[in-house]
Amino acid sequence: MRCPKCADLSDKVVDSRLMPHGDAIRRRRACEACGHRYTTYERVEASPVLVVKKNGQREEFQRDKLLGGLRKALHRRPVSAQACDEFVRNVEQKLSESGAREVSTAELGSFVMEFLRREDHIAYIRYASVYKDIHDIADLLDEVRQLAAEHPEGGKR
Repeated sequence: MRCPKCADLSDKVVDSRLMPHGDAIRRRRACEACGHRYTTYERVEASPVLVVKKNGQREEFQRDKLLGGLRKALHRRPVSAQACDEFVRNVEQKLSESGAREVSTAELGSFVMEFLRREDHIAYIRYASVYKDIHDIADLLDEVRQLAAEHPEGGKR
C-alpha cells in the first residue's frame, strides 16, 4: 500500500478489524518511512455492475459517486453519515443479489429518492429538483405539495 503522505510503499498493518456488517476489513497502517498512520478498507470485489447513463454511456458503478450525490443533497441536514453508508451498502447488496450486470441511472436515482423521502424531506426536494430536472417554480411547488399531502404532520425535518 502506498503511503498517502510520502508515497513510500513500505508499511505495516498495526490493527485489523472486521466491520460491523462483515462486508469489509478495516486496517490501520503505519508507514515505515515517515511514520504516518492511515486507514484502509478491504472488500470483496464482486463482478462490476455497469451504470447506464441517460445518453447510453456505460461506466462502472462507483459507491463514492453515489455517496457524493447523497452528501450534496444532505448538506447541513440532520442525517447521519452512518445512515448514508448503510443505504449505499444496501444498494450494493441489492445490485449484487440481483445478479444484474447493468443498472440505469434512473433506477439508482429512484433508490436515492426513496431513501431521502424517508429520511429528510428538504434533502429529498433538493435531490428531486435535479433528478427530476425541475426547471420552474410551479413544478417544484407541485413536488412540495405532493410531499406535504403524503405527510400532513410535517414528517421528518
